[in-house]
Amino acid sequence: MANETIDTPREEGVWVTGPDGELVPDYESTFPTINEGEVVHGTVVRVDKDEVLVDIGYKSEGVIPVAELSIRRSVNPADEVGLGDEVDALVLTKEDADGRLILSKKRARFEMAWKAIEAAAESGDAVDGRVIEVVKGGLILDLGVRGFLPASLVDIRRVQDLDEFMGKELRCKVIELNRSRNNVVLSRRAVLEDERKEMRQAILDRLNPGDVVDGQISNIVDFGAFVDLDGMDGLIHISELSWSHVNHPSEVLDIGQNVKVKVLDIDRERQRISLGLKQTQSDPWQQVVESYKENDVVEGRVTKVVTFGAFVEILPGVEGLVHISELAQHHVENPREVVAQGQAVNVLILEIDAERRRLSLSLKKVDDEVEPRPRADGGESVHLTPHLDLSEDVFTDAPPAVDETAAEAVDAGDEADPAAVEAEEPVVVAAEEPAVVAAAVEAEEPPVVATATDEADVGVVGPETFDEVALASEDVDSVALAVEDADEAVLAVDAAETEETQ
Repeated sequence: MANETIDTPREEGVWVTGPDGELVPDYESTFPTINEGEVVHGTVVRVDKDEVLVDIGYKSEGVIPVAELSIRRSVNPADEVGLGDEVDALVLTKEDADGRLILSKKRARFEMAWKAIEAAAESGDAVDGRVIEVVKGGLILDLGVRGFLPASLVDIRRVQDLDEFMGKELRCKVIELNRSRNNVVLSRRAVLEDERKEMRQAILDRLNPGDVVDGQISNIVDFGAFVDLDGMDGLIHISELSWSHVNHPSEVLDIGQNVKVKVLDIDRERQRISLGLKQTQSDPWQQVVESYKENDVVEGRVTKVVTFGAFVEILPGVEGLVHISELAQHHVENPREVVAQGQAVNVLILEIDAERRRLSLSLKKVDDEVEPRPRADGGESVHLTPHLDLSEDVFTDAPPAVDETAAEAVDAGDEADPAAVEAEEPVVVAAEEPAVVAAAVEAEEPPVVATATDEADVGVVGPETFDEVALASEDVDSVALAVEDADEAVLAVDAAETEETQ
C-alpha cells in the first residue's frame, strides 16, 4: 500500500512536467501577463522616502521610484500616496538589473490625461487642474500633464498677484495642444467669459429701467465709471455721478467701492446698461423746491464772477445767478467790485424756476437784520466753512477768439483791449460753464456768441435777435447743449458794454 499511487485531479495549466519528469505546480501561469508600456492597477503596500511598493498581483511587487510618482518637482512620497491606496501605474521595465518590476504613476496619469485633454480640446469642454507652480508669465497646472496658463488668461481682468492662485483648483479651456512637445496651453478667461455671457443674459432679462441695484466699481475712466453688477458691467456717465459738477469720476468714486445705482437705460441688443448714481441720492433741486420760496434769504458761496453778474451756489449742485443789476444798491460797473470767487454771501431768492432748474438771486435786496434760512441739506453754514480763495486764472484757460476779425481772447478778469473797444468789436470772455451762456441769453445781454468747436454751429443772440438761438432753436437751452458738446465755450460781449465797465 505504501507504494500505491493515488491519482489526484490535475488542473490544466497549473501543473507542468519538471526536469526529472515529475509534475510540479506551474506558478508562472497563475500570474497575469504584463507588458512594458501598459497601465496596471495595484495597491500601495509600502511607502519609503525614495520609493513606493505596489502589489499588482504579479510575482513580485512593483516599485515606483520617487521621480515617477508625480509631475511635481521634489515631492515627498508620503504626500502623494498612503498605505492601502489604489493606484494606476505604467510598466516601465518588467525586470531591471536587480530583477525588480519598475512602474511609473505619473506616466500612467500622463497617458490617461492626454486622452482626456485631447477629447476636451476637440469638444471645447473645460478641464480641471490644480495650480502647482507660479512661473514667469503665468501658472503651471497639474492636469496629469503640466499645463501652462498665461497670466493674461487667468482672469477677465489683469491679475496683479498670481501667488494668490497657488494650490487652487481652476477650470480652464484647452486653447493649444502639441503632443510631440508635451505642450498644453490653457485659458481660464475663456471659461469665465462663457459663464459671464450666461450671467449677462440673465441680468439683462432681469433688469428694467428704473430698478435700483447694488454693484461694485470695477473701473474708472475720464468719461465715467464702470460698475460690476455681479456678472456684467454697466456705465455711469460722468454727468450721472452727482448733482454737483464733477471734474473727474475719481473725485467721488474708488475702484472696489460698493455703490447703489439706478438703471437708466438698457440696450439689450448691444448688451449695454446705462446707470445713474446721483438718482439714488437726494436731488438738491427737490430740497430747494420743498424748503425755500421766493423772498427767502439763504446763504451761499460765489462760484464764478462774470461780466453780467455772479453765480452763487446755495446747495451742492444748485447755483443761481445774481445779475449785475442785483449786486448792490448803487450802479455796479464791474461785478468784481462787489463780490469775489469763493466769497460766502447771503442772497434773496427772486425766482425759482423748478422746471428749468434755474434760480434768480439778489444781493442788494438782502436785509442785514434778517437771518438766512437754515440750509436745506442740514449742512454747516458756509460762513463758518473755510474756503481757499484762489484766483479764477487758476481754473480758466483763455479760448481762441471767435474768428480773426473778432478782438483777441482775454480771460474773464482781464481788461478789454482798447483797440477792440475803439473798433467796437466784440471781446471774447472765457466761460467754463454752459449755464453762463444760457444765463446771459436769458438776461438778454448784448450779443452773445456760443462757439462750439465740435459739430455745432455758431449762434448769435441779442435783444434784437433773441429768437435766433444757436442750432436754429427757440429754446435758450440749445445754447447750453451746444456748449456742452463743444471743446470750448466763449462769450462775446460788445465793446460798448466793455468800455462802460472800464
